[in-house]
Amino acid sequence: MTYTAGKPRLVPSPDQLRARIPGWGADLDPRDRPSVPRLQFDPGRTGAHWSMPERQGERWPRERSIEHGEMPAVFGTSCPPKGLSGMIRRYSYRRFSEARAAHWLLLMAADRVDATGSHVRRLATLRPDPIASGIRSELSGRGIGSRFAHRRSDVKHQWLDPFVVAAPWIIVAGLCGLIVQRLRHR
Repeated sequence: MTYTAGKPRLVPSPDQLRARIPGWGADLDPRDRPSVPRLQFDPGRTGAHWSMPERQGERWPRERSIEHGEMPAVFGTSCPPKGLSGMIRRYSYRRFSEARAAHWLLLMAADRVDATGSHVRRLATLRPDPIASGIRSELSGRGIGSRFAHRRSDVKHQWLDPFVVAAPWIIVAGLCGLIVQRLRHR
């Protein structure tokens, strides 16, 4: 198509499309659409006996987006926000819109704080995380053999896995050793 001073009509009219494409516009008439009865509001057909569902009670103040005036009828309560990570989450929801990157970055930071706290708690109970993270399963049930299976996308960086898993524990053990050594010198 050549460029002209007048803008050409780029979108064909519905009549032109109907003439050119067999079956085009078959759902334009609402009587022909199978979903139209579902699109019409008819409280009698749904069997609902309420205009608003019964609300779940809040046992503690929940984090909610500033875009929404109220919580949904049902929401999760299995993992309430607690500690420093809970404070970060509450601040993120109270201060920033869900459309802002700061909101999501703060939520990710809260997850990292929670994970670090979990690692510290596991270290304090003398059940370190590397044992819980699957090292035992590597030694049984074709664990090591499955690492070299065909079609695995992570074969090239598997040699890093022991360092990534063990490095934080080695660093913490080294720091604890330094602290003990300094306390002995005093």
